[in-house]
Formats: sequence, structure tokens, C-alpha cells
Amino acid sequence: MVQPTNPIKPTPNISLSSNFTPKNLPNLHPCPFFPSKSQTFSFKILCSTPSSSSPTKTLISLLHAIPDWADRNQERGMRKNRTLYDHEKWVHHRSSLRHVRHLLSSLSSRVILSLIPPVIAFTSVAVVIASYNSAVLMNWLPEFFPVLRSSSLPYQLTAPALALLLVFRTEASYSRFEEGRKAWTKVMAGTNDFARQVIVGVESSSNAPLKKALLQYIMAFPVALKCHVVYGSDFRRDLQNLLEVDDLTVILNSKHRPRCIIEFISQSLHLLKLEESRRNMLESKLSSFHEGIGVCEHLIGTPIPLSYTRLTSRFLVLWHLTLPIILWDDCHWIVVPATFISAASLFCIEEVGVLIEEPFPMLALDDICNVIQKNIQEAVANEKQIKALLTAKTKVHSEQHSNGQPKF
Repeated sequence: MVQPTNPIKPTPNISLSSNFTPKNLPNLHPCPFFPSKSQTFSFKILCSTPSSSSPTKTLISLLHAIPDWADRNQERGMRKNRTLYDHEKWVHHRSSLRHVRHLLSSLSSRVILSLIPPVIAFTSVAVVIASYNSAVLMNWLPEFFPVLRSSSLPYQLTAPALALLLVFRTEASYSRFEEGRKAWTKVMAGTNDFARQVIVGVESSSNAPLKKALLQYIMAFPVALKCHVVYGSDFRRDLQNLLEVDDLTVILNSKHRPRCIIEFISQSLHLLKLEESRRNMLESKLSSFHEGIGVCEHLIGTPIPLSYTRLTSRFLVLWHLTLPIILWDDCHWIVVPATFISAASLFCIEEVGVLIEEPFPMLALDDICNVIQKNIQEAVANEKQIKALLTAKTKVHSEQHSNGQPKF
């Protein structure tokens, strides 16, 4: 016996064509949707085949939405410009109202916003476990379902280990932050010293064009290094006001832009008409630039050992997955806020360690580069004035000495 087949089957794309010709409707204004001429209309109906996996895909997309949103906020905060502190900011920083100010700004903190996915996840697990245990105790489930409870002794034994793990993780991250800060302090001091030596040591009028270009290269190096170590930096935008178009094109086409600027500096020193000893002294100043590149690339390329980071993350996850079971006998439904507070606190410490592990977005590198540029430009502007004043004092002193007046 042949079974009747269903004449309508769901298909991904169904195309229906019709030769329907609408008649002219009297007493109506012409409408673009119904032209007066005969026309063949083609209707195309798109329908998707019902799939059992669509709810699963929707759920997965929803579960991905919150972490993606938190990651976008975190990356946006990483690209935020930091500023150097002055006296007014230090007064504001140590104000007695800082705790209230920090509490009110919690919802805008990228650290706290990045914690929303794990905190919500573990709090939800606590709600599920508390609901399950309540259902078992109220005999809403068959008798063979056990109450999820356990002794707190394992947590008492492992709590110090978790605390030490978080402390060591944060301390290792802060040591990297401190190393990056010291590296940039050396770059800043080396750049200022190098520029001072060029301003004082290169005096010949024939060297004036090269001297100007050399100072531009020196000011451009910290900016290029900053763009080299900070993700998302715009080399062209940051360097276009410091370098000429031809120089900028060569630097942008190079694979390692800070080293390309060092090559410009080195070639400029060779072209200057200087004594060999002074040229060697100026070239020795480039060692601070090479050292800065080496330290920064080392910090960018080698994070804290990944096994340490994974161990901390796994420890925290397992700790909070089982925390509602451990606290059930003592807290019952209080396990939900207890899990929330524990997850928010401990994951916050771990998140701070992860953020400062990459030190350069945490440093005020834009302000540091601006300070270097202002210092060099001020030194160039004051060079002639200071030299004229000192020359005048020397002449007065020599005239007094030739007239037999006492020296002071």
C-alpha cells in the first residue's frame, strides 16, 4: 500500500510566480504599487526549515552576548588615555571622600563590568543548587534525589592556598608593571639627555638643517615606541606633526618603526661635521633607546607563565562551583548572596592582576611623550637666549678683571 505523501514540504526557498494582472481601479489616484500597464508580478516566499538546533543556537548567542559586551567595555577602557598626576590630582586622590567617590563610580568601572559574566554564572549556579535542595527537602522530588551538602573542612584547608595563589599572581603582575614603568623612565631620561647633548654639542651653522632633523627624530622615537607597544595606536596620526612627509613614509613602510628611527638618528650623526670623540659620545646615547625597545618587547612577548594563570583560573572556578554545596547546611538560601560576594571579591583581585600584567596601556605614555616634546622644544627655544646671557656675563667679567677690579 502506497502511503500518501504530504503535498507541502518545508523547503529553504519557495518561489511562486503568478501572471495576475491588476485591473485599473476607478476614482483612485495612481499608486506606484499598482501601475496602470499590465505587468507580471513575481512573489518569492522565503521560509526556513524548522530545525531543532535553532533554540540551541539562540541560547548560545545569548550566552555569548554578555561576555562579548563585557570584553568590549574592557578593551575600550584599555584604550583610554591615562594622565600624569600633578599636585591637584594627588590631593584629589588622597581625599577622605575617595571611598564614597569610588563606590559611586562602581558601575562605570571596567574591572567591575568585566566581572559581570563570571559573577552572574556562579550566582546562577548557586540559585540552581539552592532550588534543587529546597525541592528535595520539601519532597517535591523522588526520595532517591539526595540533598547536595558537604563538609566545610576541605574549604578551610584550601582557603590559604587560594589566598596565596591570588597574592602571588597579583604581585607578579605588579612587578611587570613596575618594570615597564622603569623602562619608560629610562627612555624619558635618555631622550632628554640625548637632545641636550645635541643642542649643546652641535654648533656649526652648516649642521643646522641636520641638527633640526636630528632633534625631530629624537622627539619621534618615544612616540614610535609607544605606538609599537600599545595595541590600536595610529602611527601616522601620532608622528605626522613631528616628521617630514618623506621621513614618515619610510618609517611607516618599515617593519620595525622604532629601530627605523634609530637608523635615521645614527645616519644623521655620521653626516654631522663633528669631532670623532663627540660623535662617539652621542652615539653612545642610543644604548638607552635599544634597551627600552628590548625591555618593552620582552614584556609584551612573554606573559606570566600560562600554567600559573590557568591554575589560578581553574582554582577559582572550582571553588565557586562547589561553594553553595559547602555552605548549604549553614546558610541555606543565603548561599546565593554569599556566592555573589565571594565571586565578586576574588575574581576582582584576579582581574586586576590580569589587567596590569600588560603594563603599557596602564601607563600615561601619551603624556610622557608630550612632556618629552615640550622639554626639547623649550630647550631649543631657550638655547640662544641662555647663550647670549652667559656670553654677556663673560664679557663683563673679563672687562672688570682687565680694569683691576676685584672678582666676586
